[in-house]
Amino acid sequence: MVRPVKKAVFPVAGLGTRFLPATKLVPKEMLPVVDRPLIQYAMDECREAGIEHFIFVTGRGKSSIMAHFDHVPELEDLLREKNKTSELDALLSSMPPAGTVYATRQQAPLGLGHAVLCARAFVGDEPFAVVLPDDMVLADDKPCIGQLIEAQARVGGNVVAVEEVPADQTNKYGILDVDFDDGKLARASGLVEKPKPADAPSRLAIIGRYVLDPRVFDALETQGAGSGGEIQLTDAMNATIGKMPFHGLRFDGTRYDCGDKVGFLKANIAYALNRADMGSQVADVLKSFCADLEAGKAAPASGGGTGAGGEEPVAVPAEPKK
Repeated sequence: MVRPVKKAVFPVAGLGTRFLPATKLVPKEMLPVVDRPLIQYAMDECREAGIEHFIFVTGRGKSSIMAHFDHVPELEDLLREKNKTSELDALLSSMPPAGTVYATRQQAPLGLGHAVLCARAFVGDEPFAVVLPDDMVLADDKPCIGQLIEAQARVGGNVVAVEEVPADQTNKYGILDVDFDDGKLARASGLVEKPKPADAPSRLAIIGRYVLDPRVFDALETQGAGSGGEIQLTDAMNATIGKMPFHGLRFDGTRYDCGDKVGFLKANIAYALNRADMGSQVADVLKSFCADLEAGKAAPASGGGTGAGGEEPVAVPAEPKK
């Protein structure tokens, strides 16, 4: 009998160097998509999927992540005094129940596999989810991690979210060596971490959603460094193949890579368009931008948009050449 998945691990110790200088003091997981930080979306996805315990593998300078899921009495009291009920409700609804959030430190940047291993004492001997907040999945029906949990309940073992990537991008992902594929669920006979396009066994790439059997911890404890000199989760999962099933699920939804600047912008646009309170306004803004692009108009060099009250920005004459 497959045990239910009730715990999720969030590896959030990374430095976010691709978003410097924004991430100099602000964790990348706290960067906002519309009006919520990335980590909030990851938490909400897990809660919607029925996960009840949340384990954060943090590092130095990441204290604001845990603080985000704590009360701020002064702010809450102020919102009550000003009758800002919708803002207060939004704030309180983001709070998980007391006693369900845990934190441990990854003391050195030794890779995703090492980060997951740091959570072993909290996970114990039950299947668990791993969610990378950098990857956002906008799904119409079930959340992505919920889809994986349902698949793992059917087939057991390890189940990961996968999508087809262009051949020239296989060196950015863990790639499945597929031996059976029904178009939705692909069974793998092996995994390769970040292969060169010529060496990739397929284009089916693992993204940041996993439901794992706890026996993966045994592999993580004994394996050495892999690609990039880090302890790779892909290598540990590969070591379990033959001992338990391994499947990749083509999930329903659209994935946005928020570890990439353009992907982050795409996510902001997509999630804003999906909001009932602003979707139509954002669509109008995009239509205006598209019309300008089609007309060959250049985007504003700075600022953009109109000034206060809707006036067009005033052009500043260039300084004369000296």
